[in-house]
This record gives sequence, structure tokens and C-alpha cells, in this order.
Amino acid sequence: MQQLILPVLLASFWTICTGLDWCYQSQFTCDNMCNTPDKWGETYSDCVGKSQSPINIVTRKTLKDERLTPFIFTNYREVFSDTITNIGYSIKVGIPTFSTISGGGLPTTYNALQFHMHWGNSEGPGSEHTINGERYPMELHIIHVKKDYDDLETALSDPEGVAVLGFLFETSNTANERYDPLISALPSITAIDSEAPLESISLAQLIPHEKNLTSFYRYKGSLTTPGCNEAVIWTVFKNTIPLSMDQLTAFSQVTIEDETPMVGNFRPVQPLNGRKVFQSGGAVILVSSALLLAAIATALGLSQPN
Repeated sequence: MQQLILPVLLASFWTICTGLDWCYQSQFTCDNMCNTPDKWGETYSDCVGKSQSPINIVTRKTLKDERLTPFIFTNYREVFSDTITNIGYSIKVGIPTFSTISGGGLPTTYNALQFHMHWGNSEGPGSEHTINGERYPMELHIIHVKKDYDDLETALSDPEGVAVLGFLFETSNTANERYDPLISALPSITAIDSEAPLESISLAQLIPHEKNLTSFYRYKGSLTTPGCNEAVIWTVFKNTIPLSMDQLTAFSQVTIEDETPMVGNFRPVQPLNGRKVFQSGGAVILVSSALLLAAIATALGLSQPN
């Protein structure tokens, strides 16, 4: 009986200690023996499912899909005010405006709900998705739910209820001023559940220009945090977001309990298990081929007379 009681007591202690019953490998210490990603499945069965995220995208194995047309971003340029919150494993910003995405091969319109980031530390990268095995400095996730749903929990009951836009970052020699409002608020949220006002920001200012968002990867996956629900249509864009090293370092200086740095908050890549990863560009190729054939016909004098 004692052998059974001790693990239960320890599990209860870990939950109280961290505020969560799971954590990232970087947060595991002798004083915080939380469940690291390799053990998430012991509590959350979906975390050992067959369609988990993130993944390593091997570009030469992706399939062109002409249905992956450019996205339609509605109200992404609208400026809004909200709060930025330290949620213990990332920072989160709610999106109170009626910003939506459609097109892009999505089955319907999706409403923006919130965004958050994943990063490494001041010495290493921390994106969740990798491209050909390369991990990028940081990754932004903009969470959307189907227009029929009011919250994430309800949307997760639908296999296509959630659409996440993933953006990878690169290190730049110059600072990205568009990120100033976000980064300047980070020193004010150094404890779990702490929050600070975030004013005058738009989704459009955080991501590449719309004209540079026509190239992307697509696959079916899951949330990258417990419960790892397999209800997500993933889009990972090819164009990256530049931030200076100082700006990237500002994220790894966010802390959790006992001034412990919030670093390495990314889940390791998961097996594809036979899933296909698609990339946009099929429609462009078809159009280009048609124009090429028309040009050849004109050059050969094969075009029909008026």
C-alpha cells in the first residue's frame, strides 16, 4: 500500500509546485519533478496519438497541392489592445478583434483567438517545427477556431476545429521595431499568471507582409501542449520573421517560479506516422505552365486568328 501512496503524493506535490502536471525538459529539476514531454502520454492519452505536432518538415518529401491558395486575412491590420500574460509555459496575448482567416485550403472561415510563442534560450534555438532538421530561434503560433465555435475547448471536439498559423523566426542584425510593444511588456510579467497591458498592436505587424505569405506547408496535427488534441490544421509559413539577438534574448529572460528562466519551451518533433505534408504552389505551377504553352504556341504561329 505504501508503494502506491508515495507516487500519488509526489504527483500531487509536483502539480502544486508547478501549477501544471506537465512541463518541458528545461523546467525539470530536483525541486520540480514535473512530467516532461516523454511522459505527457501517461496523463494525456492523446499525447501518444498517431497525428501529433510538431514535426520535422522534410521539404523534398512534401507534395505540391494546388488547393493551397493564398489566405484571405480579414481585420489582421486592425489595431487592438489586450493583456499579455505569463501562462507558465509561454506568454499569451488574447485577440479581441474579429480577425479571421479563410482560403489557404481551409474548409471554412476561422476566427483568431490568441497568439503565443515558443523559444529556446540565449544560446540555442527553440522553434517547435523544424525544416530539414533545422530548428529556428523561435516560433509564433496564432490560434484560430472555426467560425461556428466560441472557444478553443469546443473547437477541439471537431477534427478540423482549430487552425494554427506557425511563423518561424530568424536572427537579424537590426531590431524589428514592429515587435517593440510586445518585447517592452515582457519585464512586467516575470511571475506565473502575471499580466501587463498591451496596447496598439495588430496581427499584421507581427508577421510578414501578406504578399509574402503565399508559400507554406500544410498538414493535419495536434496541439503541441497537453492534452495534445488531434484537431488542428497546421500551416507553417516558409518566410521567416526577423528579430535581433537582443530581442530574441528578451524572451528567454521571462521567468517562472523562483525566478527560474522560462527557456526551452518547445516540444520535440513527433513521428509523421504516414501523414503527408503538403506545400502550396501547385496552382502557381499550373498557371505558369499554361502561360508557357500559350507563349510557345504564339511563337510557333499556332495561335488562333482573331
